[in-house]
Amino acid sequence: MIKKVPTTSLKVGMYIQDLAADWSVHPFMRSSFPLKSDQEIDTIVGCGIHEVYIDTERGLDVPDAPTQEEVQRELDRQMIEAAQQTAMPVRVSYGEELGRARAIKAQAATLVRNVMADARLGKAVAVESVEPLVAAITESILRNSGALLGLMYIKNKDDYTFLHSVSVCTFMVAFCRSVGLDAATTHQAGLGGLLHDTGKALVPDEILNKPGRLTDEEFAIMKRHPSDGHALLLKTPGIGVIPLDITLHHHERIDGSGYPDQLAGEQISTLSKMAAIVDVYDAITADRCYHRGIPPTDALRKIFEWSKYHFDPDLVKAFMRCVGIYPVGTLVLLESGRLGVVVEHNEQNLLAPRLKVFYDTKRGYIPPVEVDLARSMGRGGADKIISHESPQKWKVDPQRFL
Repeated sequence: MIKKVPTTSLKVGMYIQDLAADWSVHPFMRSSFPLKSDQEIDTIVGCGIHEVYIDTERGLDVPDAPTQEEVQRELDRQMIEAAQQTAMPVRVSYGEELGRARAIKAQAATLVRNVMADARLGKAVAVESVEPLVAAITESILRNSGALLGLMYIKNKDDYTFLHSVSVCTFMVAFCRSVGLDAATTHQAGLGGLLHDTGKALVPDEILNKPGRLTDEEFAIMKRHPSDGHALLLKTPGIGVIPLDITLHHHERIDGSGYPDQLAGEQISTLSKMAAIVDVYDAITADRCYHRGIPPTDALRKIFEWSKYHFDPDLVKAFMRCVGIYPVGTLVLLESGRLGVVVEHNEQNLLAPRLKVFYDTKRGYIPPVEVDLARSMGRGGADKIISHESPQKWKVDPQRFL
């Protein structure tokens, strides 16, 4: 049985099923392993991890601890309650915007690759070369946020570092617009998202892409990238205070367990708190050389759970309303027994998105058809989401249908 326990209850002989934290805060190769020493427990606690999941069939038990199912049911209830808000309006259809969004993504990946190459050589970032990209991303989000946001889940493992920066920029722009920030602030926040990992250009590839557990020394090097990136951007003429702040502080956590400055609570700016949420969300939904990405809805649940200690709970709820409980790109199972991928949100109901249905769980692949869950029978609707699903479970690739 999987149970959730506070780290103060950990003992040698327990089996950690899930560290309940994003990979960037701890040096362990996996999130599941047997506890063999007090030193491992000290490392877990020292990383700012307050709660973990244990497997009581593979290690010691904590009798009165809640089960994973009990915890997830309550989290799902709270998430649905928090997401009762309309989505951002769309100006053009998903299909109309998709071609432009693909072109923007391709251009952005190339541009960030060049920025990182220059940074590795110690060159200043040419702000004038990246600002038009942020503007193009913003315009795409305003026309139809689902098109570009959906594409952000499609990443080649080899291009992860570059596409992650593009994703954080895109999600930051959408997040800022959804909470009503002005255009100038949104632009600067997007620029900060695009450049937030510039310091990783100075991290050796063998550490950045290491498939195994990082040593203490390697982890210390990895944790220098916010400060290194900040130092690189300080050489950049015309760089604003917002990109500098996001670059330096996107790994801070509200309980003071983050880095590099161990800021806590209101010491962290709102935009850096927003960047922290977006950064982790994109990281845990992406396939990496050392872990498989998780479905977007599961990622939202984890971040919502972690907001008890690491993220601003109100901003996490606002982010869930921004991307929806079923973000664009999510695979869902319908009452009809069909599978579909979310392609667009309905402005009036985030729990009834528009889908592209492409698979019948009894018959296999079917001709793709668009379904609007907000519509009634005979008008392309009259179905309901039962659950979000793992593509691996059904051996399908929903990204093909975006």
